[in-house]
Amino acid sequence: MKLGTPLSDTAVRVMLLGSGELGKEVAIELQRLGAEVVAVDRYPNAPAMQVAHRSHVIPMTDPQVLNGVIMAEAPHFIVPEIEAIATEVLADIEAAGMAVVIPTARAVQLTMNREGIRKLAAEDLGLPTSPYAFAGSAEELAAGAEAVGYPNFVKPVMSSSGKGQSFVKSADEIADAWTYAQESGRVAGARVIVEGRIDFDFEITLLTVRSLRDGVVVTDFCAPIGHRQVKGDYVESWQPQAMSDAALASAQDIAGKVTDALGGLGVFGVELFVKGDQVWFSEVSPRPHDTGLVTLASQTMSEFALHARAILGLPVDVTLREPAASAVIYGGIEAQGVAFEGVAEALSVPTADLRLFGKPEAFERRRMGVATARGADTDQARERAREAAGRVKVVRA
Repeated sequence: MKLGTPLSDTAVRVMLLGSGELGKEVAIELQRLGAEVVAVDRYPNAPAMQVAHRSHVIPMTDPQVLNGVIMAEAPHFIVPEIEAIATEVLADIEAAGMAVVIPTARAVQLTMNREGIRKLAAEDLGLPTSPYAFAGSAEELAAGAEAVGYPNFVKPVMSSSGKGQSFVKSADEIADAWTYAQESGRVAGARVIVEGRIDFDFEITLLTVRSLRDGVVVTDFCAPIGHRQVKGDYVESWQPQAMSDAALASAQDIAGKVTDALGGLGVFGVELFVKGDQVWFSEVSPRPHDTGLVTLASQTMSEFALHARAILGLPVDVTLREPAASAVIYGGIEAQGVAFEGVAEALSVPTADLRLFGKPEAFERRRMGVATARGADTDQARERAREAAGRVKVVRA
């Protein structure tokens, strides 16, 4: 592929659908390679909009509006960064050969809905997963919960970052779990999934990269990323996560099968449960993963650089450079146009770095930034990242 000059007739135009902190890093990496970036999201001044060449604020679940923006911008590549998108528009655009959807329109449609991707993994590919059932009402949820057993997890089929997720210990909690899932999912009235609890040792994200090498699609795997979650939302991650050779081989086999089935190019964040040598598939995101923010410090190429290169058909390098960790900086308050204190103190922690996302509004549990740090091992890196993150305070300006 020829890479042209932004804002000229030779430009390679890339449209981001979703412009949060992950999209911002992808935009920067694309621009380093000379791409022209258009950022789209449902709210103004989103992080990626602050660095893109142009931006649009639209309701991305509205097919007519989304199609209009795509027609006006005529991107060569469309890169979805969130789930809440009118994916039927992407399918039509792809079928007409008007743009390349990353990784594919089908992959985006399947993975935006937990029902689609779980059925692909468990029923079509026969991969090991937790026991599960889907429900379209509180009554169906109660029956599904009995089938998979207690305790279990209830999640909207369309949500991300733990939104709408409940840990259910008994039948008495089903009604509240149903209500919370309906209130917090991306689509009103959507179905939910109830998943049986797996007794696992740890959970990993296996960043899986599909790219072109000599014109042929190849799959590479980054070192496994360990992470800690609170209410389904990641609060820290580290790389590499120690695991047995057998478990790693199984994880790569599962991730390879899932991503082969989805097709296309780019980075996939494959989430897996691990116990000893056993591995279970959990979820997959067809884009860089929030736990992968650690790769800003750990790898030769971050997951964002890998995504940008894969999109443009360029060589990738998944080499782990050194152990590192990331820790989230939460808003802690509800306010607009916030300020950050303690930045100098955070950056005085050895090897620490920060990404302050620039989100226009803070919430109690909204990610407003992340601290990364390297170390002789992941324990030291985690300690440094947590210390740096803890020194940053979000305050009213």
